[in-house]
Amino acid sequence: QVQLQESGPGLVKPSQTLSLTCTVSGGSITTNSYYWNWIRQPPGKGLEWIGNIDYRGNTRYSPSLKSHTSISRDTSKNQFTLQLSSVTPEDTAVYYCARNVLGTTAWGQGTQVTVSS
Repeated sequence: QVQLQESGPGLVKPSQTLSLTCTVSGGSITTNSYYWNWIRQPPGKGLEWIGNIDYRGNTRYSPSLKSHTSISRDTSKNQFTLQLSSVTPEDTAVYYCARNVLGTTAWGQGTQVTVSS
C-alpha cells in the first residue's frame, strides 16, 4: 500500500522559509487522478488545507496562504515538497502530507514544526 513520510527541520526561525519533503513509496506521484496535499494542524486547532500538486504537476493553494506557499515535486525521487516563506510563530503546527483520489485519502504520520527564535 502507499506510504507517505514527511521530513524536514523541526525548528524554524521567524522570517525564514519552512521546507518539508514528502517521500512516497508504494505508488507513483504521476499516477492518473492522484492529488498530493499538504495539510497542517496548529496546537488546539483544526486541520487547515495548505495546497496540493496533482499528477500532472499543477498546483493549487489555500487563498489565505497563497502568497507564502510553493509546492513542487521531483518525479525521479517520487517526492513532493512544501515551502512556506516568511513564517511566524502562528505557523507552528503538525504538518501532514496526504494523497487523495476518488473515495479515499492516505496520510503521512505528520511532523511537528515549531517557529521560534
